[in-house]
Amino acid sequence: MESLPVTIQYISLIGAIIFLLFIFKLIIKGKLREEYSIVWIVCTIILIVFSIWRKGLESIAKLLGIYYPPSLIFLAAIFAIFAFLVHLSIVNSKLQNQLKNLVHEIAYLKKQMTDQANPARSPDPLSINPGDVEVRTE
Repeated sequence: MESLPVTIQYISLIGAIIFLLFIFKLIIKGKLREEYSIVWIVCTIILIVFSIWRKGLESIAKLLGIYYPPSLIFLAAIFAIFAFLVHLSIVNSKLQNQLKNLVHEIAYLKKQMTDQANPARSPDPLSINPGDVEVRTE
């Protein structure tokens, strides 16, 4: 495979460094949590390494038996995307369970507050006898 021109190497190196600085800026501003930024930092460092080490991608692809070295990048990217999506799905499920528990707790606390504010209006539902309840039909 023919080697990449030096200008493309410089452009990819500068682009990767700018992206790395952008990730650090998001971390500092608090818009990106550290646990998620690790993935982006590692991917950017890999891009920087392959931008500097021109024959690295070809060597690794040949070692793994991949004929076309850029397809190794796409294979790794697809694997990383799937792994990240599974991780985000797990985080989303945990957050949904926490939200459901908080909603139940808030509803219970609101009911307790209304029961304390109006003790005569809202009797304990367990102390009501079914025969004491009047059913109206209109």
